Amino acid sequence: MTLLSEDQSARPQPCRLPEPGKHISTSLYPTDCIGSKEYYMESEECVFGAVEPPRRSRGRLILHSMVMFGREFCYAVEAAFVTPVLLSVGLPRSLYSLVWLISPILGFLLQPIIGSASDYCRSPWGRRRPYILVLGILMLIGITLFLNGDAVVSAIVSNRSLKSTWAIVVVMFGVVLFDFAADFIDGPIKAYLFDVCSHRDKERGLHYHALLTGLGGACGYLVGAMDWGHSILGQLLGSEYQVIYFFSALTWGIFLTMHLFSIPEQPLSKDPHASDPSPPNVLRLLGSHSNGYGALAKEPVSNVGPASIPDPRPRSFSALGEANSVTSSAKQPNKEAQKRMTFRSMMKAIINMPNHYRYLCVSHLLGWTAFLCNMLFFTDFMGQIVYNGNPYADHNSTAYTTYERGVEVGCWGLCINAASSALYSYVQRFLLPYIGLKGLYFVGYFVFGMGTSLIGLFPNIIATLILCTVFGVMSSTLYTIPYNLIAEYQRKEEELLKLRGSIGSQRGCGVDCAALTCMVQLAQIIVGLGLGTLVYMAGSVIVVVISASTMSLFGCIFITLFIRNVD
Repeated sequence: MTLLSEDQSARPQPCRLPEPGKHISTSLYPTDCIGSKEYYMESEECVFGAVEPPRRSRGRLILHSMVMFGREFCYAVEAAFVTPVLLSVGLPRSLYSLVWLISPILGFLLQPIIGSASDYCRSPWGRRRPYILVLGILMLIGITLFLNGDAVVSAIVSNRSLKSTWAIVVVMFGVVLFDFAADFIDGPIKAYLFDVCSHRDKERGLHYHALLTGLGGACGYLVGAMDWGHSILGQLLGSEYQVIYFFSALTWGIFLTMHLFSIPEQPLSKDPHASDPSPPNVLRLLGSHSNGYGALAKEPVSNVGPASIPDPRPRSFSALGEANSVTSSAKQPNKEAQKRMTFRSMMKAIINMPNHYRYLCVSHLLGWTAFLCNMLFFTDFMGQIVYNGNPYADHNSTAYTTYERGVEVGCWGLCINAASSALYSYVQRFLLPYIGLKGLYFVGYFVFGMGTSLIGLFPNIIATLILCTVFGVMSSTLYTIPYNLIAEYQRKEEELLKLRGSIGSQRGCGVDCAALTCMVQLAQIIVGLGLGTLVYMAGSVIVVVISASTMSLFGCIFITLFIRNVD
């Protein structure tokens, strides 16, 4: 068996159906399946086996996760060079915060709509991969303009004043486009994983995502920390920025391609009647009896009988809805039973979500706010507080040189963070049987809150670098635990719906994954608008670690009181 081969023994077997001409019961399950006491415990094949994805090999899951390595690699390059690049083209400091606000605002407003639209994409290539490909190309265009915009404008425009203006516009557009696409692409990637993997493989896939996210960030920070200007590549390509762009574009292009061809995706059929000549199966006996969270329309379903059996909708394996898109209207077999989601209906779906999902979104918002408070200003904290440098001093002064040294050491601290994130994502698998998902969620927030508190109390070089490991614990927690909790919530609900004889409401995993991702954008907006004011009022950047610690500890309390525990 090769590394990429599927586990044939794990492939589901089809359910035995009544012979033609025999009476078909109007109950949800066939009588030959209900008779077994082990039906719910041992066999999901009877009802859901026909559409349950097969077990995926480790090689395919790793190939699927490689996109997170490339994405985080490019993210790390942007984080390391966005300030010097923007300031080098003459961007006023008063406009700097605008760059960080445009992308999250757009993402918060449009992310659920894009995610929901992917639920209804009818491309022969699948529902998620076309969106991932387009967003991946936009990421490449964005980082190209970001790192090469100044050189391109200088080669085209000769007028000095116009050159400066156009360089600012092009570089800012590249930064915003890159952030926009890199933030958006996370939702379709997660939805792609949930669509093509069984429940057990989703957990494995998320762990590989977190592992390769940490490794990608570490490699990106290492590449950014090296002096490429005096190297052979720097002389060959023109400058340090061109060398870094070469590595970024090459890494992203290769790993995006590996991701897109890692696991085949089932396309959404345009005409279920024309495309499915197979005999009726048990899925055609399933009906939707109620509208719930994420459901937009409730269409009548005719009584089930031998002469009237609705065709199945493609099943959507979402974080919140793994058993939701199975039924269609018998009266309108060629139309979707669910309308496309508009911004209004999307907001209604999110507002009306069950309480335990809403609480999870709030805790995710608290966690990302705490994490971003620290990460966006950490290098500045190292330069001013730990090294006692001054960023506003003359560039040939000792104070400014000391500040630059602190920023460089801060980059190495972020590299430690990325490496510890990759390591902790592996350790999580051993801790899970002992403390559970809610315990892991609490531990991540608590460790981060205590670590940032100690950094604020004892801001010396060695202690700060050692405590950078807690950043990785928080990073790995935010990238994995909330999605695992949602998958577990849905698994419990799916089992309950089976027992009740109902398949539940129709919704797709695009909007489900986007609901959590929206909290990341909202956290960026909060940090971008509020933290700068706090730093100005306090007169010191030490407030960033205090704010991060406070928000994280609030998150611990919230998790303890409101997050639902799962076995």
